Amino acid sequence: MIIENIELFKVPPRWLFLKITTANGIVGWGEPVVEGKADTVAACIKELEQYLIGKDAGNIEDIWQILYRGGFYRGGPVLMSAISGIDQALWDIKGKALGVPVHQLLGGPVRHKMKMYCWIGGDHPEVVLEQAHEKVKAGFKAVKMNATGALEWVASIKDVKKVANNIKLLRDEFGDDLDVGLDFHGRVHKPMVKRLIDELEPYHPMFIEEPVLPENNDALKHIYQYTSIPVATGERMFSRWDFKDILHQGVVDIIQPDLSHAGGISEVRRIAAMAEAYDITLAPHCPLGPIALASSLHVDFVSANAVIQESSIGIHYNEGYDILDYMANPEVFDIKDGYIDLLTKPGLGVEIDEDKLKEGVKIGHNWANPIWRHGDGNFAEW
Repeated sequence: MIIENIELFKVPPRWLFLKITTANGIVGWGEPVVEGKADTVAACIKELEQYLIGKDAGNIEDIWQILYRGGFYRGGPVLMSAISGIDQALWDIKGKALGVPVHQLLGGPVRHKMKMYCWIGGDHPEVVLEQAHEKVKAGFKAVKMNATGALEWVASIKDVKKVANNIKLLRDEFGDDLDVGLDFHGRVHKPMVKRLIDELEPYHPMFIEEPVLPENNDALKHIYQYTSIPVATGERMFSRWDFKDILHQGVVDIIQPDLSHAGGISEVRRIAAMAEAYDITLAPHCPLGPIALASSLHVDFVSANAVIQESSIGIHYNEGYDILDYMANPEVFDIKDGYIDLLTKPGLGVEIDEDKLKEGVKIGHNWANPIWRHGDGNFAEW
């Protein structure tokens, strides 16, 4: 179980995979990446290797504490994403060494399947219905879309009404048989949130996500009191300390930590338990690859307050390569009547096709966030 080798694979569409191999030949996989900063996270992992090579891979908690507390500067997206991928791989190794799925190591499952949702395009109405029908045909009963494209700090009423049209299209087509989450994506500034909620409430969204940027979480107390729509946030929050204030204030209904950004399986399990104490639900953010999704599902399976899981299957980012393409056992992510069944293979339960991975490495990627501007040239939130 001694950690002997660490390898990184930067592959399209925008992912970074981590492979940890032990002296007795057990391989663990992780997915440490900040979208648009893959090389930066890779450099961070290289810096952390000194705390890993020669150590017992089974000492997951001690390694986590050293990686987090061993540096004077803590937290943030780069360090926590590096720790996340390492943590995922260590749990994968431990499960394989003991011959059990990771959820058994976390106390055992509280459910035998997990409700799923996936993305459809929300920036442009012409693709909303087409993609929704594709996802329903694929077995999903819930979808999420961007509530808005680029939005001015104070937008015109014309732009506000346009936002509501997308979900109206879905309600007219599917009635209440399709759950629809709306992602504000931090694109909306505080002056417009309540007006948008007024337009959206008649169509009963499943939740509104990231109604304001996380640096403006103090505005959540005003938003939360204004609407009965469940409020979700957390994809750009990276540890239990980042979540502590909003949980204590009671200004969120659904937290969305990302298993590749918020400290991996170890930390997100702790965040989930904190949220449960405040009667707040868990819906992990996951627009990434198969290892991140499997890691998320193992936490979902043991968390009583987990309500739904995001998947990047067919997401618009995945041009050329999709989440199943690097897997030797894609059937574990089959969607059946809106759910994924309990993962039963040892470790994370994801078998990586290394030949396909090596093909992807030759292509690599240089993915970066789009830069948007308003009509007057001012920066627009993406």
